[in-house]
Amino acid sequence: MKITALGHSGFLIDDGTKVVIDPFLTGNPVAKQTPTDFKNVDVVLVTHSHPDHLGDAYAIVKNSGATLVGAHEVAVGGEVAGEGMNFGGTIHVRGLSITLVKAEHSVDVGDAAGFIWRQGGKVLYHMGDTSLFSDIRFLAEVYKPEILFVPIGDRYTMNPQDAALATSWVNPKVVIPMHYKTFPFLVQSPAEFKKLSESMCKATAMILEPGQTTEI
Repeated sequence: MKITALGHSGFLIDDGTKVVIDPFLTGNPVAKQTPTDFKNVDVVLVTHSHPDHLGDAYAIVKNSGATLVGAHEVAVGGEVAGEGMNFGGTIHVRGLSITLVKAEHSVDVGDAAGFIWRQGGKVLYHMGDTSLFSDIRFLAEVYKPEILFVPIGDRYTMNPQDAALATSWVNPKVVIPMHYKTFPFLVQSPAEFKKLSESMCKATAMILEPGQTTEI
């Protein structure tokens, strides 16, 4: 499985099936790719409707024929092939089992959410934009994620300290921090998060720069 950071909270996960999540590219000062770079995508996941997460999702779906998956209002709102969901629901799309889970974050349209899904024999959990909340423990117990994407930027999401605690609750094999450095008001470095999270659990904190790919 290859994971490519798209900047901010965006990633491409590719194990033969290509999943893009929160593709904020246009207007993203750190993004290395553009929407036209994603012509062979299977699924686009959108955690919520804020512009820095919905981003170029509709354009990528239109250009690639991918299936958009998100909260119902987001999935049906862009005149694309969308599959709407709500918290606790699971759907099967393009060979993937995808569950929508709660995130604690304000949003105008639909709900803010995270995704837990199975791909390439692994369980992945993208937390979206969220604060620290106790149900993270419950989600970890039920789904046992192996790869975690966690926001660390502060102000609009968890800070590195809270994100490290959340990571310790999940105790994945790999944790990838996100939602930092994109703008001046966000935490600029993941170094503190890496140090704290690796001291609190067995997860390896993997730092990916925008455009960088790793294989897991």
